[in-house]
Order: sequence, then structure tokens, then C-alpha cells
Amino acid sequence: MNAQDLRAKTPDELRDQLASLKKEAFNLRFQQATAQMENTARMRQVRRDVARVKTVLNEKAAAAAE
Repeated sequence: MNAQDLRAKTPDELRDQLASLKKEAFNLRFQQATAQMENTARMRQVRRDVARVKTVLNEKAAAAAE
């Protein structure tokens, strides 16, 4: 996921994507706890994607407040 791609999306789309990423992170935590996880690097990717989405949402909120 690229920050430029995220900036092109609307805040509603970003919120939807954030919710799906959080669900994925939740499922990955369960897979990790039950030793069913195949791609351990995916946890890191999802965490960073969540941070990217939150950053872009905050940028858009700050721009709207000005």
C-alpha cells in the first residue's frame, strides 16, 4: 500500500479500509496464537498499513479544519 494511493481516496473509503485492516490484524493475532500463521511478515505489513491510513486520515482532518 502506498501513501499516495491513500491520499487519493475519500475519508469514508479510508475508514472502511482501516476497519478491514483492523479485522485482518485481529485474525492474524489469533492465527499466531494458535501457531497456524504461515506468513509472519504479514503482521508487520498490516500494522504499518494501519498507521499509514491513520496518518492520511489525520492529514485530511487537519486540512479540513483550516
